[in-house]
Amino acid sequence: MDEMNRRWLEPSPVEIGARARMIRRRRGLSLEVVAGHVGISKSYLSMLENGQRQFERRGLLEDIAQALSCSVADLTGQPYLPRDRASAEALATLPSISVALYDATLDDVPDVPARPLRELVAWAGQANEHTAHSRYAAAGRGLGALLTDLHVHAVTATGADRRTAQAALAEACLAACGVARSLGNMDLAVTAAGRAEEVARRLNSPALMGFTAMTSTGALSRLGARNRAQRVAEAALDELVDVADPTTPDTATAEAAGMLHLSVAQMSAKSGRLDDASAHLAEAAALAERTGERNTLWFSFGPGNVRAWKLSVAVESGDGPAEAERIESTPGYADDLAAADRRAALHFDLARAYAQAGGARDPAALRHLDTADRIAPQRIRHDPVARELLMTLDHRADRQSWELRSLGNRLGVRSHVVND
Repeated sequence: MDEMNRRWLEPSPVEIGARARMIRRRRGLSLEVVAGHVGISKSYLSMLENGQRQFERRGLLEDIAQALSCSVADLTGQPYLPRDRASAEALATLPSISVALYDATLDDVPDVPARPLRELVAWAGQANEHTAHSRYAAAGRGLGALLTDLHVHAVTATGADRRTAQAALAEACLAACGVARSLGNMDLAVTAAGRAEEVARRLNSPALMGFTAMTSTGALSRLGARNRAQRVAEAALDELVDVADPTTPDTATAEAAGMLHLSVAQMSAKSGRLDDASAHLAEAAALAERTGERNTLWFSFGPGNVRAWKLSVAVESGDGPAEAERIESTPGYADDLAAADRRAALHFDLARAYAQAGGARDPAALRHLDTADRIAPQRIRHDPVARELLMTLDHRADRQSWELRSLGNRLGVRSHVVND
């Protein structure tokens, strides 16, 4: 292709590889040493640093961050500047959420009047639902004030009201974690998830302890603290093994155990422990077969979500294309996922899976990436792996389609060939 036909359509953020190279040099580490820690070749690391290969697996991002003794956010440059009004509004909610979580604890709260508990409980549920559908501006609007008021009730109320306030506070913290994590503020996500875990322990609710531990696991993993994430998930799973009965009328505890199995499976795949990943996927599938499709706290546990996570694990293991074909051969493969966030995640993983075919399935990868962005734009446009994936598809294309150009504009990444 004629190099004269190439140009940047707009300035691009510094690539992840360039940041990795800068941090490695600041640390005084050689390519050989870092590559050895990560378990890849020196030449492959060099290509990543020079933008000749992209970071399409979260596990690779986390491995390199760990080898460089930095956070994943140091590599990705998150949070990103907003490219649309919805993103700007969502990002503007984060400071008040942070203040609320640091200004109150489960033992000490500000001396302020709190709104009626019934109103706050409904608000927490709505915020969590907005998060599940990737409506982060709506979820975060007023969430700081909601967190403060729920802390007040959780500390000062008594009896059933205190437990009600604590349960609502845990749900509000889950929403706060989802907003912060998806917008790239991993420190705040970990703080919010940790507070939810504290509340769940105070309530002594096995199901809520499982769900909040799974949320902490995801936040810690995205931050790059994979060892801690693994310990949190496995400890919580050990506590649920004997009480997770999928045959009882209330399946919430079994759902939480299933989600933890899925989380541990994914982390095992990232660490190359494929037998462990398969074992945990099998445990999750067995639970899902008994519970059926459930959606406690918008976690969407059931056969459909197990199928989606199995694809995510396959992508992290480098076996994405075959699993993606199996997924797409299932009629209505996304119909059982109630939350827009989960449907978008499935299409995003299908895109990542087909991109692993070395270019042979790039049209399918582009189609699914576009679908994911249309379902949950706030989720996709703040995801560094989505940007890296789009760069890969763009670099391999011999001509720039309208879809590539449109996604480049939406995600804010550099473009490729000017004319079709």
